[in-house]
Amino acid sequence: MSAFELTRRLRARTPGARTSLGSPAEVHAAFGPLMEDLPREVFRVALLDAQNGLLRDVIVSEGTLSSSLVHPREVFKPAILEPAASLILLHNHPSGDPTPSREDLKLTRQLVECAHLLDLRINDHVVIGRGRYVSLAEKGMID
Repeated sequence: MSAFELTRRLRARTPGARTSLGSPAEVHAAFGPLMEDLPREVFRVALLDAQNGLLRDVIVSEGTLSSSLVHPREVFKPAILEPAASLILLHNHPSGDPTPSREDLKLTRQLVECAHLLDLRINDHVVIGRGRYVSLAEKGMID
């Protein structure tokens, strides 16, 4: 298990390099290796600087095989404390199919509304499957 985790981390990050997350493909390249084979749904937030550079990422929730409990307070607290210029929401689907569920779409709408109230910007919500991803910004869900 440790060897698999180490391999996953090495594939995801290049030491000393600044990670830029300006597109869904870059998000998937950075987080896909960390998240695509997880046995449970995990919800993360990537905190970005003004140039879309990754400041840090935070695991907000670890759920079950098919869901995770996500509360807006837990999503936005790290962004407020960092302070981040924007953020990217991410979660995986252990089934391997990154197609967003109705619950995923509802949660995204709620978090976008909360972000507007806090004067924060959500760049994207990326759902990671096995070797694939879906960007809700590309689908017009993020405004």
